[in-house]
Amino acid sequence: MNLSFFDQFLSPTTMGIPLMGLALLLPWLLTPKPMHLWLGNRLTTLQSLFFGTFTKQLMLPINLKGHNWSLLLASLMMFLITMNLLGLLPYTFTPTTQLSLNLGLAVPLWFATVLTGLRNQPTVAFGHMLPEGTPTLLIPVLIIIETISLFIRPLALGVRLTANLTAGHLLIQLISTAVLVLMPTMPMVSLLTMIVLFLLTLLEIAVAMIQAYVFVLLLSLYLQENV
Repeated sequence: MNLSFFDQFLSPTTMGIPLMGLALLLPWLLTPKPMHLWLGNRLTTLQSLFFGTFTKQLMLPINLKGHNWSLLLASLMMFLITMNLLGLLPYTFTPTTQLSLNLGLAVPLWFATVLTGLRNQPTVAFGHMLPEGTPTLLIPVLIIIETISLFIRPLALGVRLTANLTAGHLLIQLISTAVLVLMPTMPMVSLLTMIVLFLLTLLEIAVAMIQAYVFVLLLSLYLQENV
């Protein structure tokens, strides 16, 4: 029986129990924990170097009030990268292909940045709704447009991550299916298609890391506007 290509994006269940929680827990189990020793191993040293470099680059344009978010944003990026990369392994499930999960991450964090701006600098936060020097006739229209664009931000965050990962997984499955179909009849064409599949897999590894970085980077830009 031929299964739909979109069946791979269904949330896996065992005896009616959803396994989404297990898929979300696995990245934290694979993350090396800090050691209570003067010298750590190479993996923890590499992890510390990565987090230090990433936090420095991410927090450089943000003032000191926003530096409290550094631990949250660095952990979120590591979490998204691990989930995206684990989803490229055979017989695995990628939770970040679910729009509900991505919106569950994007909406609260976006809303927290908005509340931070309203609490710390309400005048500046509302000032983004109306640029200085706007003609009187355009004021109502611009306020409506800016309000809509503000509320579309979390939707754009979730949809961007979902669409990129879903498209990549579909391409990999389509090309791998073509490899299996062409192998008995046209071996050379199947070999060329396999090379394309290998290159696409390398591209998807890069996309998995880039999309996690873009997700966190946009959140930091929203935070920068509100602190």
